[in-house]
Order: sequence, then C-alpha cells, then structure tokens
Amino acid sequence: MKLGVNIDHVATLRQARYSDSLDLPQAEPDILAAAAACERAGAHGITIHLRADRRHIQDRDVFALREALTTKLNLEMGNSAEILAIALRVRPEEVCLVPENRQEITTEGGLDAAGQFPLLQPTLEQLHAAGIRVSLFIEPALEQIDAARRLGAEMVELHTGAFANAQGQAAADELQRLKVAAEHAAGLGLQVNAGHGINYVNIREVLTVPHLAELNIGHSIVSRAVFTGLGPAVADMLTAMSAAPRP
Repeated sequence: MKLGVNIDHVATLRQARYSDSLDLPQAEPDILAAAAACERAGAHGITIHLRADRRHIQDRDVFALREALTTKLNLEMGNSAEILAIALRVRPEEVCLVPENRQEITTEGGLDAAGQFPLLQPTLEQLHAAGIRVSLFIEPALEQIDAARRLGAEMVELHTGAFANAQGQAAADELQRLKVAAEHAAGLGLQVNAGHGINYVNIREVLTVPHLAELNIGHSIVSRAVFTGLGPAVADMLTAMSAAPRP
C-alpha cells in the first residue's frame, strides 16, 4: 500500500499572498521544501493538480518538482490541450485525468470516461506514446471501469468522496460500491487506487476495500500539518495505513 501526498494546498497558501510575486525570496511556503518533507517522512509519491485557472499549482512548480523529486510525480489534469502539452514536456511518471469545473472548490465527482470516450482516447494515446502511465479518476461504477479498460488506462483512482461525505447506512452503501468496483477493476487487470476525502478516521474503513495499491491524500494531511508539521502529518497517515485491517 503506497501513499501519494497531494500538496496542492501548500501552493494554495502561497498563492494567497504571493500569486503575483513568486520570484521573491520570501514567497512561502516553498513547494519543493514541502515535497521534500513528505518524501523524507516516507511518502511514495507527490501528487499535484495543474488546473486551467492555475489557482494553486503553477507551471513552474510542475517542472521544478519533476527535477527535484526522488520518488515519483503524479500529475492530475483535466482533458485540456494546453495542460496535455505541458504534461508531454514534463513527462511525469503518472498522469491522472480528472474532471475539472472552474466553479468548484476542489475536484468533485469522477470523470465520465464512458460518456467522453472519443475525447479521452487521443489524450491517452499521446500520454502513452510519451511513456507516461495513465490513471482515470472515476466514480466506483462498473461502466466507468469498463471504459477505463477499453481506453487502455493502467490504473483507476476510485472517487471516495461520496463515501467520505455520507453517514450511517449511506456510508455503508458507498463503501460496498467501492468494494464491488475494486473487485471489478482488479479483475480487468487495472491497478486500483483511491482518493478524495480520505482522512485519519475514515481510512480504517477505506482500507477494507480490496486490491488497493495506492491512496492519494492531500487536504487531511495538510490540515494536520498546520498543528504538527508536514513530516509528522505524513508519518501519522502512514501509521494509520499500516495499522488498519486489510481484506
């Protein structure tokens, strides 16, 4: 079980003060220092989302992280020609294609791989030609998993947001959907990842989902880091992952 730490919100904090003056030596927090702290604490990779509106991660961050990381870079991106061109220049180890809505606070819902199949296919072909592994951030729905397999994606990242936001029987139902989806994806030979809304409490239930290879977690870790520091927050999540029961 691997942990990818999403550091978008480290950049969110920086942009709140220094969006027009990133070259100033006092522009902080330093995104490279944040990534290094995560790696030293045991993170297996760094995840960032280069959004079309550049609300947090900037182009320069992507290129700088690609050079600095000692683990791997997982670049989240919408299906945009502009962002695809950057991805093909940067060549991260992995790209995760996500839906993107400029009005949302963060990515909400999964990519409609089935409905957008013709639009996604050339993007995956170009990423694969560049030697980049591709994941699709999708709802735990069988038709979406089937579409991901037909598109040739190596991985799916199951959207855990509905589970994270539910309570009682609704949460149990969403957890069961995740389990069924994971079994189906693994049966098709896809690597199964998960992300969105995972925290230090609900991770025990998330890890009852079979076949999970990697979790991508950001907000909860950065939130804890406000009180403990980033390294300890990452270490705490890794401890929670190792302590939770697995199917």
